[in-house]
Amino acid sequence: MFRGQMVRGAVVTAAAVTMVVGGSARPAFAIKQFFDEFKAVYVKPDSSEPADKALAAAVETAKCNVCHMGMNKKDRNAYGNALADLLDKKEDAKNVDKIRQSLEKVAAMPSDPAKADSPKFGDLIKQGKLPSPTP
Repeated sequence: MFRGQMVRGAVVTAAAVTMVVGGSARPAFAIKQFFDEFKAVYVKPDSSEPADKALAAAVETAKCNVCHMGMNKKDRNAYGNALADLLDKKEDAKNVDKIRQSLEKVAAMPSDPAKADSPKFGDLIKQGKLPSPTP
């Protein structure tokens, strides 16, 4: 009887550890409206152009990491930082015009602010690449 209680206790402990570990490894979540507008503006899944197909596949794979990096939603890549400078996640989440204007402004910015001759975010997108490659 004592052995059965030990096994049951071990199972309960393992389940609790699994829930804690699983709950702490949360993926980065994009602001849905921002991500939806990015896709509406740039992703053309029905296009036969190789660059459009490449971008659609890259965005589908990257999901939140179009703007974020890693597992912490507070960690943004260069593209995400540029957008964050123009958009407020609470105030602008429903403002489609502002989101699209911000996407347009950021598209004209260099992808590496430290290098003026780096390709613009929009140029990378037109080439079928993510605006900030995931590390």
